[in-house]
Amino acid sequence: MNVAAIIIGDELLSGKRQDKHLQSLIRILAARGLSLATAEYVGDNPARITAALQRAFASGELVFSFGGIGATPDDHTRSCAGQALGLPLEVHPEAGALIEARFGEDAYPHRINMAMFPSGSRIIPNPVNQIAGFSHGDVHFVPGFPAMAWPMIEWVLDSQYRHLFNDSPDVEAGVIALNAREGDLITLMQDFSQRYPALKLSSLPSFGNETIPQMHIDFGFTGQRQLVEIAIAEWRKALTAAGYTLRERS
Repeated sequence: MNVAAIIIGDELLSGKRQDKHLQSLIRILAARGLSLATAEYVGDNPARITAALQRAFASGELVFSFGGIGATPDDHTRSCAGQALGLPLEVHPEAGALIEARFGEDAYPHRINMAMFPSGSRIIPNPVNQIAGFSHGDVHFVPGFPAMAWPMIEWVLDSQYRHLFNDSPDVEAGVIALNAREGDLITLMQDFSQRYPALKLSSLPSFGNETIPQMHIDFGFTGQRQLVEIAIAEWRKALTAAGYTLRERS
């Protein structure tokens, strides 16, 4: 099952805030032998959010949606999720009880709206302020606040997707070829891609930088460790035989 992210908020697209969720989600997944397949940034536009969520619900992927589930007028995610599913919003009894326990009479008339989820949703416990997120199918909605969102994602993964965890996650190994041009090595890259279809071959060319001033290409293989080790050893031999000087990654 692929893992995807939807990160919502005008403040991220305008540059007022820097996104912290993407790198943290990658780290949280990697600790469980998983990886992120795709990520999408969406502003606070209900039509765009609804369209993104329609794709998410139809994808069959494990999707984490960040942001927009608060109680202010610019928090559209809950209503957009309902529209994407074609379901009404209703106060989730457990989520509503948590808000009432925290705020008492002040839960009304506004804070209780944070317990309004599409019919049939499940709650995601919030260890910071007890205002729950929610799940519907394999799409999971958490707040935009990192201190809340990240432990909530960990709870979802550990409680519902442990069967996806990989004790032997993919690894990546590479080597740098100095004064190399991609055009001269396409045939060799094609040969290795056909020889090792289970591996992902990457090629990152550079005209030079502070570390390596001359033109070079950073090649990498990603996949299961044993196969990567075999492929990178053969790749080194092939590059050396072609006359390239190799350099290890720093």
